[in-house]
Amino acid sequence: MALKFFHTPKNKQFNFQPRYYNEEKEELEKRIQKIKREMGVEDDDTVKPYTPNIKGQMRGYFRKNIEQKRKSTVRLVVILIVLFALVYFLLYF
Repeated sequence: MALKFFHTPKNKQFNFQPRYYNEEKEELEKRIQKIKREMGVEDDDTVKPYTPNIKGQMRGYFRKNIEQKRKSTVRLVVILIVLFALVYFLLYF
């Protein structure tokens, strides 16, 4: 085994690949969408705006969280009962 007193580790490499962004194309697409909306023309390709459902998501999260707490409490009680029964049988029988 060789001693490496003066060994320095290799530099960490950062591999960043930039994405191509065409500002003119973006502006053109926005103008086309605006004109289509003003004219009342709807395409199947138009993407409807994202509407968040945070209220529903939070309810689901809290409901799951309450259910998990209830299950863990029941599991803890069952484990304690089994342990007490095991200790009782080991000590008195």
